[in-house]
Amino acid sequence: MTNDYRKITMDGLWDNNPALVQLLGLCPLLAVTGTVVNALGLGLASTIVLIGSNLTISMFRKFVPESVRLPIFVMIIASFVTCIELLMQAFTYELYTILGIFIPLIVTNCAIMGRADAFAIKNPVGASILDGAMMGVGFTAVLMILGGMREILGLGTLFADMQLLFGPMAESWKIIIIEDYVGFLFAILPPGAFVGMGLLIAIKNIIDKKREAAATPVEIIPSGETKRVRVTGNIS
Repeated sequence: MTNDYRKITMDGLWDNNPALVQLLGLCPLLAVTGTVVNALGLGLASTIVLIGSNLTISMFRKFVPESVRLPIFVMIIASFVTCIELLMQAFTYELYTILGIFIPLIVTNCAIMGRADAFAIKNPVGASILDGAMMGVGFTAVLMILGGMREILGLGTLFADMQLLFGPMAESWKIIIIEDYVGFLFAILPPGAFVGMGLLIAIKNIIDKKREAAATPVEIIPSGETKRVRVTGNIS
């Protein structure tokens, strides 16, 4: 049982990020991150399902038989995905059609099933909600960064079509990074997503190594003391 909220937060956002470290949920991540609005739409949907499923499973964890826990997890996750699907059809229908099959496929997202089985079934409600929220925010952040990279390189814009998610007030949010840009098709296609994802993982690993090196204590020799070194053999 875990009650260290700081560790739960850092695990979700960085140390155990579902996209950069666990490498879970990569199929929708690579498929729909052609623009920021697509990435944000899928990220928000996944985060809401994560929070709802973690909350429900944690509440009823003492009543869930061990032998049938996985089918119960699937039913709970599928219920929340159905709710999200209906809400998107009602309020963001055009974005729902763009994301297509990847909204129903949230049911099979290994990141959500993994948190249910590894955390929510073993921990109290408060910690489980925080775990779901932080894992969702960490996953959404990676989606948006990758979507931003691909949109800038592929289309020369940023935050295009945000009105699909936030309504007419967001039509002016579009930023044209490069005027009269002809586009870079490779960045929009799945191979561009693989390259972008690889760059993000490499950057995280470099940062982690620098943090580890900075945290390693350095042996300081007090002033006035000298080390005696024994040398054997001939020195030419």
